[in-house]
Amino acid sequence: MRGQLLAIALVIAGGVAVCLLSLVNYTSLSATREQYYQEHQFADVFVSVKRAPRQLVQQAASLPGVARLASRVEGTAKLTLPDYPEPVSAHLVSVPPTGQPRVNQLFLREGRLPAPSHAPEVSIIGSFADAHQLRLDDTFSAIINGRKQTLKVVGIVESPEFIYVIPPGGMLPDYQRFGVLWLNQETLAAAMDMRGAFNSLVLQVTPGHSIEDVIDRLDRLLARYGSTGAFARHDQFSHQFLSDELEQLKAMAVIFPAIFMGVAMFLLNVVITRLINTQREIVAILKAFGYSNWQIGWHYSQMVLAIALTGLAIGCFSGLWLGHELGELYMDYYRFPSLLFRIDPQWLVLLTLISLAVALLGGWRSIRSAAALPPAEAMRPEGPARYHITPPEQLLPWIRFRQPSRMIVRQLSRKPGRTTLSVFGIAMATAIVVVGNFQFSSVSLMVHTQFARVQKQDLTATLTDPVNPSALFNMARQNGVRYVEGRRSAPVELVHEHRRWRTVLTGMPPDAHLQFVVDRNLENVSLPPAGLLLTDFLAESLGVRTGDSVQVQVLEGKRPVLTLVVAGITSEFLGVGAYMNLNAMNRALREGPRVNQVLMNLVPEQSNTVYQSLRDTPGIMATNLRQAMLDSFFETLARTFLTYTSIISLLGGIIAFGVIYNTARISLAERGRDLASLRVLGYSHNEVAHILLGELAILLLLGIPLGWATGFGLAGLVVTALQTELYRVPVVVTGKTLALAASVVVLSALISGFITWWRLRRLDLVAVLKTRE
Repeated sequence: MRGQLLAIALVIAGGVAVCLLSLVNYTSLSATREQYYQEHQFADVFVSVKRAPRQLVQQAASLPGVARLASRVEGTAKLTLPDYPEPVSAHLVSVPPTGQPRVNQLFLREGRLPAPSHAPEVSIIGSFADAHQLRLDDTFSAIINGRKQTLKVVGIVESPEFIYVIPPGGMLPDYQRFGVLWLNQETLAAAMDMRGAFNSLVLQVTPGHSIEDVIDRLDRLLARYGSTGAFARHDQFSHQFLSDELEQLKAMAVIFPAIFMGVAMFLLNVVITRLINTQREIVAILKAFGYSNWQIGWHYSQMVLAIALTGLAIGCFSGLWLGHELGELYMDYYRFPSLLFRIDPQWLVLLTLISLAVALLGGWRSIRSAAALPPAEAMRPEGPARYHITPPEQLLPWIRFRQPSRMIVRQLSRKPGRTTLSVFGIAMATAIVVVGNFQFSSVSLMVHTQFARVQKQDLTATLTDPVNPSALFNMARQNGVRYVEGRRSAPVELVHEHRRWRTVLTGMPPDAHLQFVVDRNLENVSLPPAGLLLTDFLAESLGVRTGDSVQVQVLEGKRPVLTLVVAGITSEFLGVGAYMNLNAMNRALREGPRVNQVLMNLVPEQSNTVYQSLRDTPGIMATNLRQAMLDSFFETLARTFLTYTSIISLLGGIIAFGVIYNTARISLAERGRDLASLRVLGYSHNEVAHILLGELAILLLLGIPLGWATGFGLAGLVVTALQTELYRVPVVVTGKTLALAASVVVLSALISGFITWWRLRRLDLVAVLKTRE
């Protein structure tokens, strides 16, 4: 039985491997993040202002609960890199003349931090350096605050504040077109006209002190200096998305192993039950020689535990190896200095106990029945089966079943319980393949919706300050520009009862042609003439429905506080959106007609001319290319997501083979005597094989459609558990996914059927037909 038992062990190994794969990445990335944060003094509170005098730093440092504090100058720049014509922007952060800041310290990969000098020096984030192959002593041009400067690279660094780097107005990382640069504080202050002032504070809070209290005091202190409102670490962009990813890994470590382990328990129950039924005479002989019920039960329990331990060993080795490889892939995505490969021993102990418990529970009922079987009853072979005309034969009287086909139908009908369990096993195998593969189609729909249906612009330019829409006419007249459309975005905090959410409020023109809001059916959603249009994820997080009022705290300009009605709720797959009619938004902000984002369609042959023009145009903070975001999606999010999905799909195929192989082999073990009798009576080998394999074919025909339906339900469960602010995977089970699941199951059946057919050829008729005494 080594083939059958190894197949079940592989199913258990699949569950263990998926669990360890997720747990290793979750614990390793969590430990890496916590150590990185601790060693580099990652801030607890962040706040930006328009301009504040440095004298306020001392007052802020003396606030109750402030343990460490660092003031900074931040800004933006447009870069010109050799042999790279596309627009490149950067976020600028200052470092003190002494080197490392007290908060949000930098990890030096190469070189040093910038020092005060006549020639501006810069340290650059590693992702940007790698994307452009920048090395120490390289130089490039930058336009900072309207003035062009030449920057010299003196260091390549990583920062706990920018593990996840996204350009302004973007949703995904773009390492080639956006980077983070650190300059000496005096150099950057002079370039930004911020001498004797700062526009950013980061601080750590004394352990045990209320972060909300520190935020409230900071807001009161800095309100008159154009503060956009202090916020805690959990609202910090990079930390938030990393936390979402870790929560997804945690959810995966529960959902997929639960499915795999459930299938393994079912398999063990079926296998052990049918195995013991074929060994009744062996149990009888053992009891006749004096073996106790406990000894009989322990004998079969040992076999079950051996299967579980084999699966556990294979699963642990595979899971740890796969977890390490996937962790290295995440390192390219999150840019930690190094990965702390960790797995809590308690998880291994718990996983071992769960695996053994699942195995014993799966076989417990059958083992108990065998142990309690009286010797006389055990020594008596099972009574002859009573066959009769089955319901399929009665319902289909016009079909003339040949004798082997009639045997198949009557055998399945005679034991409906066993047939039902076999169908359910095949259905679960099909469902797991569906769950492992539906996400490929889901990601394709996300890409199509976001980058083909929602966004039709080639380029988005984010302006430093809002301007009158009339400024768009000059852009529209440039060579290479086909069409221009403006919109308004503002950082806001939405408040409803006790719930708060920081996001961006986007005002879109009612006759928009380049970017739309769509619903679940990918139909355009008309913006209401007044009020908010929220995505369902945001509405659910705030606990609001259509018609509810939401307080909108604008975090820029004069920082008005608005009360707006939720006029509608829609769906989005990427990001979290709050939308308004552009005219209604401008009226609510009392600013007059204003836009601060420009969407453009370009003539492909003249795109470089447009890039050069935008680089030289003052007031443009950053530019984002739609194709660049699409490439970034597949290079970052889709790469890690689909790699994990591929592993799940492979393990799902292993489960499918384990289920079907055991179904075929156990049927052969149970019916070996009957099939041998048919051979003696003159049936050919192929006719006998037709009886056995025909049963398997009918089980497949019944189990695969049920598996499709079950897989769709499990896919919905997975999608619900994996929702994050960054993306919501839709449930898309296409015909291609269903066909692939069926193909995997059918291929497993063909391989199993061939093995069974080969064993039938080698069946020892004399040994099988020996009279049972």
